[in-house]
Formats: sequence, structure tokens, C-alpha cells
Amino acid sequence: MASSVRLPTLPSLLLATLAGVYALVMLGATTSVTDALASCSGWPTCDGRVLVPLSDPAAVALAHRLIAVVVGLLLVVVVLAAVRQAEPRRVRFALGCVLVGYLAQIGVGALTALERASPFVGVVHLGLGMAIFAALVAAFAWSLEQRHPTFRSPAREPSTQSAQPTAVTIQPTRRDVILAYLSLTKPRLMWLLCLVALAAMAFAAGPALPVGTVLATLVGGVLAIGASGTFNHVLERDVDRRMQRTSERPLAVERIPVHRALAFGFVLALLSIGVFLAFVNTLAAVLGLAAIVFYSVIYTLVLKPNTVQNTVIGGFAGALPALIGWAAITGTLSLPAIVLALVIFAWTPAHFYNLALIFKRDYAQGGFPMLPVVRGDRTTRKHIMWYAGATMLAVAWLAAVGSLGWLFAAVAIVAGLAFVVMILRLHVHQTHSAAWHTFHTSNGYLGVLLVAIILDAMLI
Repeated sequence: MASSVRLPTLPSLLLATLAGVYALVMLGATTSVTDALASCSGWPTCDGRVLVPLSDPAAVALAHRLIAVVVGLLLVVVVLAAVRQAEPRRVRFALGCVLVGYLAQIGVGALTALERASPFVGVVHLGLGMAIFAALVAAFAWSLEQRHPTFRSPAREPSTQSAQPTAVTIQPTRRDVILAYLSLTKPRLMWLLCLVALAAMAFAAGPALPVGTVLATLVGGVLAIGASGTFNHVLERDVDRRMQRTSERPLAVERIPVHRALAFGFVLALLSIGVFLAFVNTLAAVLGLAAIVFYSVIYTLVLKPNTVQNTVIGGFAGALPALIGWAAITGTLSLPAIVLALVIFAWTPAHFYNLALIFKRDYAQGGFPMLPVVRGDRTTRKHIMWYAGATMLAVAWLAAVGSLGWLFAAVAIVAGLAFVVMILRLHVHQTHSAAWHTFHTSNGYLGVLLVAIILDAMLI
């Protein structure tokens, strides 16, 4: 679509309401609001005060309530706009649930402030806020799907003609061979996965982060990622020849013999497990081995060629570094580690489905049942929005169980809004350029969140 397409009124209102509700959820999940309530008796004012100095902890509680009023008014306008514009029934139903839930949320919030209710009421308050946000995400995705439809693209049959390996007419140099082996390890994946593990370690250890354990965990993780990538290259070498995007990979063009690539992968795997066992702990070694086996065997051989849910279930591979990082510090697994892994798990489809849109024909050529190949671009865009919303909810849960503070909350709100705006642009423009921008934004979104966890855990 042309870039001159104007944003409809309802999606604009929904976006603003979504941002406001998420800000309320994130602020409510952090300890800042919880601590502020202790200094703010009464409701809706604080001891009859409407204005307090910014240095007063009660200012946080009053700001939270002021935002709630603005969001409530926005929500009423959104519901009226949906009725007036005759939005689909499911959109109006979702917004009706949001409105009812929001009124209930006000009551629960007042009860919490006035009666100093039990912690269970606070959990209900946060849970209801997350449910309201989820319903808003659903309404937003359905509204965009209705306003910016595309024809469903049927799955293409894999071509019987394979792209032939490029003939090697020049003897490769030592540098060429080294670069070929390096490419087997998929180095582009390493920085983000290592950042996940580092964030988990900082989250678990706080300011007393042991440098030796960090270095050993990152080295073991890099070796595990390299082994997984190498085995993936070996197992997909025939399919890689059929796909334009991968037809120049080292094994597809026979730049490296298969038996040497296999040996390289096993050496990396053994070194990885050895580093974990010698310098970290047994649980980290077990999880590292699980990551190699899951990506190399379960994802590559079982999930990717056989189910449209391959990307969703495959997100478990990317989530394992969070568990490895936490286990490296504590020797155990606990709820914050699991929720951080859930953030990565939910983020993976919202991230990777953009690539699936861009390379849809390539995946069809390779015979992979990716979501846009099987169910079309329109459904894929909707699922990107849904999984982005699920990621943002998991981030809010992480703030609650991990006692993260205002820095993490602020970064999560701003970065989450930027991510949603790019997804909205993807719905409007429906181009490869928009998908690339959303893909890179998703990378940046997760990256800044992880950095915020590290800073929040170590400096604040």
C-alpha cells in the first residue's frame, strides 16, 4: 500500500488506550506504586490532598490514579466510536468486556487503598488489569484485520526443481574455510541469546554478579549455540539448496564436507558441556545440552517441517538461555527465571513471523509450513499483534515477581509502545519494508528490555 494511507480513527484511539492501560499495568506491577500506597491513605485523593510535592511518595499513587481517569475517559470514547462505526461484533464484545472490567478494576483499586486489603486483593487487581489489556489487544488486532484485509494466500507446493550448488572453480583459501565454519555457528543469533543469559544472571545475582561465572556461562552458551547452528546446517542442507535465501550456505554449496561439519558440531557440543560442568554447575550443563538437542533435533527435524506451530513451540529453544543464566548463578530454577523465559517464548513468534512474511515464497519452496504459507499474510499479521501483547503481559508479570523498579517499567512502556506502532504500520502498509522494520524493532525491543533488567538489578 502507498505510504499516504491515513490511520483510521478507531485504531488511533485504541492505540492510545492500549498504551494507557499498559502504563497502568506496568506501574502497578512495580514496587513503586505498592510503596506509594503506604503513604497515601484515602481514595481517590491522598488524605484529602490532590496536589503533593514530587518528592512525596504519595505523588506516585496520585499520578497512577490520574492516568487511570484519563484512560477511563479514553475507553468510553473508544466504545462509543466502535458502536458508531459499526465495528465487527467481536470487536464490540471485547471492548464491552474491557469497559466492564475497568469499572470492576476501579472498585478493586479503591478497596485496596481504603481497606489496606490482603495481598491477594493486590494480585486480583494486577490480574484484572492484565485481562483488560489482553482484551484490548484482541480488539485492536481484530479491528486492524477488518480494516486492512488481504486475500488469503494458499500454500504453494514445494518445487521439484532444486537450486544447484554454485560450482566452486577456485580453491578456497584458509580464510574462506574459517569463515565457512564460522557461518555454520549462526553468529547473528549469539548476541541476543547471550544478552538473555546475561540479564538472567544479573537478575539472579544483583550487584554481586560473579565475573568468572558470567564469562564461563557465556562461553559455554556461545559453544552451545554454535553446535546447534552447525547441526541445523547439516540436517537442512538439501532443503537449503531449494531456498534462495539459504542456497549459498557452506553445506549447500559443498564448501565443507558433511562429515567434517558433523565433527565440528560434536566438538562444539562437547566443549560446551565441558565448560558448564567444569566452571558453572550441573544444572546449567543439563540445560545447555537440552538446548542443543531441542534446536537441532526437535525443532529442525520434527517441528519445522511438520507443523504450522513450529515457530511458537520452537520459541522454547530461545527461552532456554534465560533458564541457563539463572541456574548458573543459583544452581536452581525459580519463578522469576521461568517468567523471563516466558517473555522470550512469547516474543519469538512476534519477532520471527515478520521474517516468515518476507520470505514466504522461499519457505513454500522449501516445503516448510510457516504461518503465512499455510494461513496467509492477514492471519500472520494478526498473530504478530497477539504475541506482542502476550510478550508485554509477560513483561508486566516479570516486573511483579522480580520486584523490578521504575527504570524497567519506563523502558517497558516506551519500548512496548514503539513495537506496537511498528506492528500497526505493518498492518497498514503490508510491505516487505514494513515487515523488516517491525523485525528490527522487535530485536531492539527485547534488547533494551534486557539491558533495563541488568541496570535495574545491578544499579538501583
